[in-house]
Amino acid sequence: MSIKLGDTAPNFQADSTEGNIDFYEYLGNSWGIVFSHPADYTPVCTTELGFTSKLKPEFDKRNTKVIALSVDGVEDHQNWIKDINETQNTEVQFPIIADKDRKVSELYDFIHPNASLTATVRSLLIIDPDKKVRLIITYPASTGRNFNEILRVLDSLQLVDSYKIATPANWNDGDDVIVPPFVTTEDARNIFPKGVQEIKPYLRYTPQPNK
Repeated sequence: MSIKLGDTAPNFQADSTEGNIDFYEYLGNSWGIVFSHPADYTPVCTTELGFTSKLKPEFDKRNTKVIALSVDGVEDHQNWIKDINETQNTEVQFPIIADKDRKVSELYDFIHPNASLTATVRSLLIIDPDKKVRLIITYPASTGRNFNEILRVLDSLQLVDSYKIATPANWNDGDDVIVPPFVTTEDARNIFPKGVQEIKPYLRYTPQPNK
């Protein structure tokens, strides 16, 4: 199947480094990040999982749970985690799904036949508490992901869900935000007491509402 933005992320049950997992139960009412890895014991994946592990306090602040996937088995995952902890100076504290039969990979469209018939591409999804897919990013197997960008998008999505705003190019937490077109300038001045700067009738900025 092909998953698109706004779709409901499909549930699944799978074995993992933390035992059998029901994906929906694991997420609960949290935001979620699920990301795939082409194989265990690969250098790029090792750096990614290590960096993600170091970001756990940041994900916790954003009420976000992380879960990884590789098409190898649990025993390989467990041994690989030892390497990750050693080489990346961290301690992996999130589950890695064992997907030897590729059921979850196929369910989430992580296998791209023109890239590889067997290995997953480097895909990542952000899923909101309603289990809706809010972000899909796919990298080639040779390119490591930018997890600072994932945090940036999480901040944007959570802010957009709380206020009638959008975020501009290269926005970071604390920067001015955009008043979306469906909000009139008159309404915006009432909604955003910190002020509205009108560059064009369709391009209006306001300070980030929760700062």
